[in-house]
Amino acid sequence: MTPRWDHLLTNATLATFAGDAPYGLIEQGAIALHEGRIAWIGPQRALPADVAAQASQVENLGGAVVTPGLIDCHTHLVFGGNRAHEFDMRLNGATYEEIARAGGGIVSTVKATREASEDELFAQTLPRAHALMSDGATTLEIKSGYGLDLDTERRMLRVARRLGKALGITVRTTFLGLHALPPEYRDNRDGYVTLMCDEVLPALAGEGLVDAVDTFCETIGFTPQETRRVFDRATQLGLPVKLHAEQLSDLDGAALVAEFQGLSADHLEYLSENGIRAMAEAGTVAVLLPGAFYALRETKLPPIASLRRHGVAMAVATDCNPGTSPLLSLRLAAGMACTLFRLTPEEALRGVTVHAAKALGLSDRGTLEVEKRADLAVWNVKQPAELCYWIGGNQALRKLFIAGASQPANG
Repeated sequence: MTPRWDHLLTNATLATFAGDAPYGLIEQGAIALHEGRIAWIGPQRALPADVAAQASQVENLGGAVVTPGLIDCHTHLVFGGNRAHEFDMRLNGATYEEIARAGGGIVSTVKATREASEDELFAQTLPRAHALMSDGATTLEIKSGYGLDLDTERRMLRVARRLGKALGITVRTTFLGLHALPPEYRDNRDGYVTLMCDEVLPALAGEGLVDAVDTFCETIGFTPQETRRVFDRATQLGLPVKLHAEQLSDLDGAALVAEFQGLSADHLEYLSENGIRAMAEAGTVAVLLPGAFYALRETKLPPIASLRRHGVAMAVATDCNPGTSPLLSLRLAAGMACTLFRLTPEEALRGVTVHAAKALGLSDRGTLEVEKRADLAVWNVKQPAELCYWIGGNQALRKLFIAGASQPANG
C-alpha cells in the first residue's frame, strides 16, 4: 500500500488561525502534508489507527507550536549600502523630513543602489532574506523604488525574483516608482510621473517583474493626484495597487487606494475615520509598521480601536529598509505591534499570517487548513503568545516547511 501522505507531524500544538477558537488552536493535534499542500489536520485522536501506513514519514513534535509560515507583506529588502549615518543624525536632532529635504533619505539610497550591479545587490540582500527566514518568514513582499529609472528598477525587481528562486520561497514584487523624486527630475515632477506611468511601469510589467503597484503618497513624497495617475495606469495593466498612506500627514490616501479596491494601505498613523470607513467597505487591509514608528520615534499611534470597530483587517510587517526601519525579524515586529500599538498577541500573529496573506492577494496560505500551501513554522515554545513575548534571540524557531519541504531554522 502506497502511503497517502508525504509527512505527518504529530503531538503538535496547532495555531491554525482558522475557526472561532483563540488562535484557531488545536491542542494535541496532527497535520499531514502531501505534494506541497496540507492534506489533513485535526486532533491527533482522530487520526486513522494505522498511522505508520498513512505517511512516508511520521515526526513527533513533542508539543511544539506550529503556525503558518510567517508572511512579511511590506519590505524594501533590495537596496545598496545603508543609512546608519542618518540614524546618528536623527539622534542628534534632525527630523525625517529635514534629512529628506537635505538630499538624504531615500535619494541617498538611490545613489548607492544605482551604483551596484545585479550580483552585488543580490549578495547584499541575501543575508537580509536569510535573517527573515530564520525567524519564521516563508513569504516576502519586496518593493522596488531605490532605482527611480528603468534600468535600476528592473535590476531591483530581477534581484527580488532571484531571491525567491534561490531560497525556494514566495517573493511578491511591488513596483514603487513613485517613492521619491530623483535628482535629475527635481524641476520636472510631471515629467517624472509621466515617465513612470508611460514607460517604466509598462516595460517592467511586460517583462513579468511586477505583481503590484505602490506609491509614497505624502507631503514629502507624491500627491494624491500623482498617485491616481499611477493607479489608473496600473489598473489598465491589470495590476493590483497598494499605498504608503497617512504616515506623516493625512492626505486621504487610504480612501484613494480603497477607491481602487487596493490590497492594502500601509503605515496609517494619521489615518482618518473617512479613510477607515473606505477601507472597511473595500476590504483593504491596514498594514501596521511598528519598526518605522519605533525608529522614527513617532508618537502618534495608528487608530487601532477604530480599525477594530470597523472590522478592518490589520496586518503587521517589518518595513525592512535602510533608513527608517532596519528591522530583520517579523516576529519582533509582531511583538512591537503588541507593545507599541496595543494589539493582542493573537491580533499580531494573525497580522503576520492570515491578514498578511490577504494584503498580498494570496488565498492559498496564512492559515493551516486542508488544501492550503504547506508553509509551516515549528517553534520551540509551548503557547503562541510566546512568539510575541520574547524580545530578540533566534531560539524560538525549530524548523520551517516550505511547500512541504523541511529545512532547519538556520536555512
